[in-house]
Amino acid sequence: MTTSPTPPDPHAALRVFDAVKALAFIGDLSMGQPTDHSLRAAWLAAQFARETRADDAVHCAAIEGSLLRWSGCTANASGFADTLGDDVGGRAAMLAQRPDWAQPLDAHGGVSAALTPLAQIHCEVSGEVARMLGLAHDTQATLRHIFEAWDGGGLPDRLAGNAVPPAVYLISIAGDLEIFTRVYGIDQALQLIAQRANARYPAALVALANTHARQWVATLDDIEPAQCDDALSTPRMSDTTAAELIADVIDLKLPWMTGYSRAVAATAVQCCAQLIADPLAQQRLHLAGLLHGIGRAAVPNALWNTPGRLSASAWERIRLVPYWTARAGRQTGALADAAELASFAYERGDGAGYFRGIARDALSLEARVLAASVAWVALRATRPWRAAFGVDEAARLIRDEAARGRFDSDVVEALLTRASAAGAGATRTASMQQRRHLSAMRLSARETDVLRSISRGASNKEVARELDLSPSTVRTHVESVFRKLECSTRAAATLKASALGLL
Repeated sequence: MTTSPTPPDPHAALRVFDAVKALAFIGDLSMGQPTDHSLRAAWLAAQFARETRADDAVHCAAIEGSLLRWSGCTANASGFADTLGDDVGGRAAMLAQRPDWAQPLDAHGGVSAALTPLAQIHCEVSGEVARMLGLAHDTQATLRHIFEAWDGGGLPDRLAGNAVPPAVYLISIAGDLEIFTRVYGIDQALQLIAQRANARYPAALVALANTHARQWVATLDDIEPAQCDDALSTPRMSDTTAAELIADVIDLKLPWMTGYSRAVAATAVQCCAQLIADPLAQQRLHLAGLLHGIGRAAVPNALWNTPGRLSASAWERIRLVPYWTARAGRQTGALADAAELASFAYERGDGAGYFRGIARDALSLEARVLAASVAWVALRATRPWRAAFGVDEAARLIRDEAARGRFDSDVVEALLTRASAAGAGATRTASMQQRRHLSAMRLSARETDVLRSISRGASNKEVARELDLSPSTVRTHVESVFRKLECSTRAAATLKASALGLL
């Protein structure tokens, strides 16, 4: 007797290594770095670990910490945008130690005052990412202290010497070597690293750099991607994880995007089920919905938050968002097909989309489903330049777009039919899930309301007005939420709450 094959789970897990590589790609974009920066830095960190005869735990923490070093940078992008103006270009200048990179910080109390809270956000979120991925305590501790320095002048806790996890120093010097060599050449890179001896990292590591750096960089320049992957794949990264974490990290960049990528993924799967019987297509669309915003990390927050019409140059940067998503697919193993599909999210049937500018005949049905799903979820969400549209108005707008050939009319009708039919049931399901999570976390209903508001970037005063509470009551609720979620920053609370289904 034969049996039907089991349909693939749309929420199937993927290798931790593939998730880590996707997060490394997002981090590199966010920091204004080439998209292989974290991979190269991790390989160099592994060489330092070997030369120092580090044990296996430190060796793995050096690799994993290098790859996830920037996994917290979407979480503090808004803060860097406020202090540096351009969160992408400003951080690139900071990493390269450009002479005037810190000048904008003078208006915010100087380097230490401005960067300490941002470092706290970054460290807590990156440590939480490592925990969610199931990586070892050494990697989590390394990321929670990734900006500490040998002389105690680091951030956010000003630890010094042996109080700092040893992998931090390996990651710091490897990252400096990769960036400085690329920007200034190997000779000047070694001079800059020498200036940080017994300050950022111990002098013994600087001596190793002087001895081996030229050979390591030359070898790294010739190494094949598959060889690099083999060298960086630690035992813990052979485990599996959920792709939703990648989406949540993407959405942290802009508070008003909280939950957006998850909503797109769910909408695309629901629409797909009406049109395509193949469960593999549903799985691809689920992943594509989660990943479609990868390239958003390359665009400064100031452009996303612009209330008026964007300039031509700004639009060119926006149009490259799906290009970077496509590039990510070529670097992320099992996510390659989904990321390629994700890069069609902003194409339109009339050829006026981006980045390819192709028309309907060149767009697969899956691509048309994704594009309509992205547009529908965006219309139903609040943006800095407009309020969210109601269901009826959003339906009218997307149907008008379909009538003009920008979306597939059959896809739009399937999407709207499913959205209408699923509305009440989805609300009931969400409520049941929420009650289970609330019971587990012991969050009150009011604490959950406050959590939702702060996760979308609202200040305590704004939450107070929205919920008709006093600011002191809001502050009490925030402190209680932090205590129960075991975190100290809004970004970390948002990340945890997203994973728990509370948002």
